[in-house]
Amino acid sequence: MPTVSDSARRSGLRLERSRASRQFEGQGFRNTAPVGPGLQGNPLPLLGEYFFGGTQRTPPAPLPVEDPRGTWARAPDTGLRVTWLGHSTMLLEVDGARVLTDPVFGDRASPVSFAGPKRFHATPVPVDALPDLDAVLVSHDHYDHLCRSTIQALAKRRVPFVTALGVGRHLEAFGVAPELITELDWWEEHRVGPVSFRAAPSQHFSGRGLGDRNSTLWASWVLTTDKHRLFFSGDTGLTPEFEEIGRRCGPFDLVMLEVGAFHPSWGGIHLGPENALKAHAMLGGGTLMPVHWGTFNLALHAWDEPVETLVRLATEQQVRLFTPGLGRGLEPSRVEGVTPWWREVGEPRLVPRLAP
Repeated sequence: MPTVSDSARRSGLRLERSRASRQFEGQGFRNTAPVGPGLQGNPLPLLGEYFFGGTQRTPPAPLPVEDPRGTWARAPDTGLRVTWLGHSTMLLEVDGARVLTDPVFGDRASPVSFAGPKRFHATPVPVDALPDLDAVLVSHDHYDHLCRSTIQALAKRRVPFVTALGVGRHLEAFGVAPELITELDWWEEHRVGPVSFRAAPSQHFSGRGLGDRNSTLWASWVLTTDKHRLFFSGDTGLTPEFEEIGRRCGPFDLVMLEVGAFHPSWGGIHLGPENALKAHAMLGGGTLMPVHWGTFNLALHAWDEPVETLVRLATEQQVRLFTPGLGRGLEPSRVEGVTPWWREVGEPRLVPRLAP
């Protein structure tokens, strides 16, 4: 067990690194643009939507979920396979390495087990059924991206964790060995096996309770091997910094962007489908995979609105989409066209069914 002096020394070094960051100002981190987490505009229409909106925020029937363990037993032919496990949790198999992103296997995205957003579907596999992992990537510290019970289970595996500045204090508190935690500032890079992890700018905020707002950094992420380049947005609003990411780190084989939990009132800190397509273009294109939708009720829109709107707009703009079902491990380069698995649950309410 670490001693008090060991813990204090690490806390001091962590604070020193945070204060040295260009994104740290005063008592916490900030976005490059003057964008905060508060609501934009008049809150009264938002309250009206909350109490009187008629959208179906949860699925009308159980979502189809597949068990990916049979697929995981075989190596991907193309060197890149993605298994979406819900929300922003993915198992990325890339050139011989397995990377788990923003692992949330708990029933609720909440600090307590009896209240808060509850998941729409069971996890495709329990944590202990995951294959051997080479790294776990945590984009930032919000509850729908960093789940205490999940991290406690993963900590027993002694797998390396890569995350943004300051988030290591949460991981350490949840049982991850300090020597397995790497915290990065924007544009810093760290290699685990064949995969290089690079933290990149995003436009969001952080905090898990009273008094710790923006005490840790948030980031988007570039994952690079000798053969593949991937981009994972974490949580973010639309920022011109995506153009710099595209110039410095692209082009990308797969761009994983958040599309859910969006609303004009918090449009500066979440993308939504329309801005996701703008971000995708700024990053230089590539196959686009929508994430951060279909698992938790975190907004006021219908549960399938993000993906239905994205499909309609992407079809008009001729953007190549990759929409694997929950638990279905697929190789993006071998999938042609949209797989509208969510329509098995019920007819879409916003846009007409697309022709096959």
